[in-house]
Amino acid sequence: MLVLDTHVLVDALAGDITPKELAVLSREEWSISAISLWEIAKLTQLNRLEMDLEDAEVTRALARIHTWPLTLEICRASTHLDFHGDSADELIAATSLVHGAALATRDRQIRRSKQLTLALGSLNRTIK
Repeated sequence: MLVLDTHVLVDALAGDITPKELAVLSREEWSISAISLWEIAKLTQLNRLEMDLEDAEVTRALARIHTWPLTLEICRASTHLDFHGDSADELIAATSLVHGAALATRDRQIRRSKQLTLALGSLNRTIK
């Protein structure tokens, strides 16, 4: 199972991913951190993302993706990461770490982490 960061999720749902990314994403089931749903809602509210969260098709697409809840274990793990980003990025990374799932992200800062297994780190191999 992969944990997708918010931008990879949004681009994947829109079909705006590279063939290499598609190959990686098509091999495993997707999951997201609950914070990604909040991020999508906020980005939409701020007009930084065009997505109709009231649209039935969008709702169905998001409902098919396993959503990990924020737990105390994830919140604790987010304070012990080897990088510092925005809070949502840290919670997404911690979700990946706690659940032992590779993280699909393009974020350069997160990709430098030595703690995470990255699904899109180099697009040619999984990085630990």
